[in-house]
Amino acid sequence: MVSVRFFASIREVTGCRIAEFSGSSVGEILDESIERYGQEYAALLQTCTIWCNGEVADVHQNVGQDDEIAVLPPVSGG
Repeated sequence: MVSVRFFASIREVTGCRIAEFSGSSVGEILDESIERYGQEYAALLQTCTIWCNGEVADVHQNVGQDDEIAVLPPVSGG
């Protein structure tokens, strides 16, 4: 299983800080997360940056059972 951490507004939509998914690529994991959390999540996900193990991830990137994906929505501030 791959761990996915949710931050800020995306965490509010999912209702959790971390969840586990099965899949062999970042894209498969994100597709599974959309199935689990629905269209509001999918719309917000389009604005997010996706990281895998501390580096910006590509949807085609392979993942293994000890990998961690982070879903980071845009941050505003002043």
